Amino acid sequence: MILITGASGVVGRHVMNLLLEEDTAVTAVTRGLGQARLPDGVRVVSGDLFSPQWLEEALEGVEAIQISPRATGPGLGELLKLAVKQGVRRAVLLSATTVEHPAGEARFAAQFRSAEDLVAGSGLEWTVLRLADFAANALAWAPQIKAGDVVRGAHGRAATSPIHETDIAAVAVQALRGSVHAGPVLTLTGPQSLDQFEKVRLIGAAIGRALSFQELPPEQVRQGMLAQGLPEEVPARLLGSLSDYANRPGPTTSTVEELLGRPALTFADWARDNASAFGG
Repeated sequence: MILITGASGVVGRHVMNLLLEEDTAVTAVTRGLGQARLPDGVRVVSGDLFSPQWLEEALEGVEAIQISPRATGPGLGELLKLAVKQGVRRAVLLSATTVEHPAGEARFAAQFRSAEDLVAGSGLEWTVLRLADFAANALAWAPQIKAGDVVRGAHGRAATSPIHETDIAAVAVQALRGSVHAGPVLTLTGPQSLDQFEKVRLIGAAIGRALSFQELPPEQVRQGMLAQGLPEEVPARLLGSLSDYANRPGPTTSTVEELLGRPALTFADWARDNASAFGG
């Protein structure tokens, strides 16, 4: 049995699908939202992981857990203690490249570093996956692309090596199964560094339209996001990272290819896979 926190997220869903294809039993932890949209065959348990004591019974028979720090929040330490008590063998933590390659406000990287320290000191076998910019973050542009041919945002020259969620999930499954040696920290990125102008162009190629990126002042973008009702943390995370990546691109590694034995999926691959989300 594998237990997935952050089950309704992009990575969690892909991990669950891969495990189910291998006939592996899966328990998904949710806050009670979107259960009907989880894959068939998944055991669903609902509750607040910030106070995870209720999860003790659900951990019986679980061999490994995948941890999303945003899902567990301040409850991570208690969750790990419960896991050890119930005989869980290993933990796989979804972290961020900003722990090793700083970008954006230090407080956000510190949250991931704290989660890494808790997992490494838990007594479980562990693997940390430090993840680059998700290719799926580009879905935030979908409303603009459906409405026209211009994507507007800040820091157009900010460059990262976006990673396809399929590749994250494939590596995570290896780690959950114990195929990756316990203890390593793995930095996972896509195979190519791209700025926002190029990402938008590639989405356009995938849907057969000539799209362009128009750069706006960061503060204008921030105020627009807040006006949409987004919490302050969202533009703070986004704009801080983009500002730094405009001056110093994010890392690019070959770890995905080395672990999976095939080339990492490109952003162009992701854009084709998700063309329908942009009206293609």
